[in-house]
Amino acid sequence: MGRLAYATVGSNRLEEARAFYDALLAEAGITPMFDHSSGGRVYGLDGAFCFGVLGPFDGGAATPGNGTMISFQFDAAEEVDRFHALGLTLGGTDEGAPGFRGGSPFYMSYLRDLDGNKLCAFFVK
Repeated sequence: MGRLAYATVGSNRLEEARAFYDALLAEAGITPMFDHSSGGRVYGLDGAFCFGVLGPFDGGAATPGNGTMISFQFDAAEEVDRFHALGLTLGGTDEGAPGFRGGSPFYMSYLRDLDGNKLCAFFVK
């Protein structure tokens, strides 16, 4: 059976992106594993690769995917709030303040990173 293994985003500002993701992902318990040959960085959780910020393999400019989003699950609404606030403090842009969505048990927030990639943080009540 297959399962989602990892996600990557491209960046045109790799030095800044590494600093952004070092701080932001630490809030989710995700830490740097190694620097990537593109100038980016690979991150892990519990010893397994789960996320990377990389220079595109084809050498072209990185662009955010329209409709693409990376989500991080947390155990409490307060953790979602902190993740979202930290992302904004690090230079990200707001795409949706933390809160419950449409009467669902999903407490979610949305932001974009320095290159415009969309990130979601959520908690399920």
